[in-house]
Amino acid sequence: MTTPPTYNPIPLPDRFDYTDDETRFHALSFMNFMRKRHTVRDFSDREVDQGVIEDCIAAAGTAPSGANHQPWHFVAIRNPDRKARIRAAAESEEDVFYDGGAGAEWLAALEPIGTDKNKPHLTDAPWLIVVFAQRYGLREDGSSFKNYYVPESVGIATGFLLTALHHAGLSSLTHTPNPMKFLNDMCGRPVSEKPTMIIATGHPSDTATVPEIAKHKKPLSQIMTVL
Repeated sequence: MTTPPTYNPIPLPDRFDYTDDETRFHALSFMNFMRKRHTVRDFSDREVDQGVIEDCIAAAGTAPSGANHQPWHFVAIRNPDRKARIRAAAESEEDVFYDGGAGAEWLAALEPIGTDKNKPHLTDAPWLIVVFAQRYGLREDGSSFKNYYVPESVGIATGFLLTALHHAGLSSLTHTPNPMKFLNDMCGRPVSEKPTMIIATGHPSDTATVPEIAKHKKPLSQIMTVL
């Protein structure tokens, strides 16, 4: 068994020495920038360089995680045949979902979003990024070790990824077919990993739309309490 590293603090490598006014300015600027992020289902056929996707995933990899185990893996897919197979498998699951598997209340909640069992974004988008959560880690000798706060850690990293894609000028769509076990085989990932999401990303088409309801966000008074 590998001996775990010992605690070795180093000086803070990066520091932002903003004034109070600059801090407020940057916070407000970022909020306004993120308000321009939209979930898009209509993608153009414009290519996206692999280096852009790599940089965005590298940014996601800087996210904090339980015990710094970084329990995530991202599979970036641009091969058309592989995307087509993923779409076919996802739509097969969606058939069951929209044919009563989801229940009337859930389907009613989705109606204003305008989704159905057809998922053309899975083949139209130039890239699919499949997010995997590592239930446990594997050492080089094949032995396993426990990961901590896996859902929380992967959720934070996924948020970093969506923000990085937006910052790069790309649009994205989070897609969660249920169940998603088929993604392990299609992406060549071990059973120790659980697929959590497919992110379709690329440039929006010239005719891209968003559901009007998607622009309705809860006011700050409903999502924040100051004590």
